[in-house]
Amino acid sequence: MKANSPLRNAFFTGCLCACGCEILHGMSYAFTKQSTNTAGVFSVLGWRFLLGAAIMTAGIVLGIVKVDYRGKPLRPLLYVVLLCPVLYFLGETLGISRTTSTECGVFVACIPVISLIASALILKKRPTGLQVTGIVITLAGMLTCVAAAGMTTSFSPTGYLFLTIAVVSYSLYFVYVDRANVYTGAEITYAMQLAGAALFVVLALAEAARKGSVAELVTLPLHDRPFLIAVLYLGIACTVIAVWLSNLANAKLGVNRAASFIGVATLVSVLTGTIMLRENFTLMQIVGAVLIVLGVYLANVEHKPHRPGVVPEHKAKPAAAPADK
Repeated sequence: MKANSPLRNAFFTGCLCACGCEILHGMSYAFTKQSTNTAGVFSVLGWRFLLGAAIMTAGIVLGIVKVDYRGKPLRPLLYVVLLCPVLYFLGETLGISRTTSTECGVFVACIPVISLIASALILKKRPTGLQVTGIVITLAGMLTCVAAAGMTTSFSPTGYLFLTIAVVSYSLYFVYVDRANVYTGAEITYAMQLAGAALFVVLALAEAARKGSVAELVTLPLHDRPFLIAVLYLGIACTVIAVWLSNLANAKLGVNRAASFIGVATLVSVLTGTIMLRENFTLMQIVGAVLIVLGVYLANVEHKPHRPGVVPEHKAKPAAAPADK
């Protein structure tokens, strides 16, 4: 019993990290909606990742955050940052701009299922019966919440293609974070911030230059308070803290269990919309919420502690992001 206690503690820590990550992501939708009312999506993403990279850089300089990339293979890290934030956020951003929020919700609901399949095919980790049941129930709950918002369609093949890229890349991100077990959570998180900042700051500047509004982009947080608040939340809570918690959850729970918590973000986004944006909370959404909670419970109740291999715990799989959603 004592021998198993560290693994049991890791399991509960992983569950707390996964819940914390998805709660932060779920609340981000309201802030994203608020910020994109006055600024372009690339402006929001550029400022978000720039702030996240700056905060982590300051932590490294002050000795608060420890990173050491020396002597470690670069390829696993490149796979992770390519999948998320690069492909995921590009696919999500371009997909949302061409489809409806309902369709986006349907695609996002598929992430746990695709992660389950990818884990089985790539990592050779077969899910248990309860994990499959739990994730299917979570999927049903997420789709119920989406349907409650009103099923509207755009029938945009290009939009669907971009959303498919986003969903597949985020699902594979879970898998490749699990494989990049020579890196700590802080090291992967910092690499993601740098990649996101490099990509989206360039895209934001290019978009602003095309519109002749570079000066406005640079000073946007100074004269737009809602944008500043949104970027502070997205940059600190989602881009740094949530990604770090996600990496920890994936390391301690494994891909299948960590992915099962994605439904929590949907539940939190519904509650946030009800409280902050004064949206209606319907009976159908309540049913969806119950299904999400039940699904997450079933996917994790059959507790067989995830063993990250022979790698010491402080070096284990990034203690797993994202990207926002």
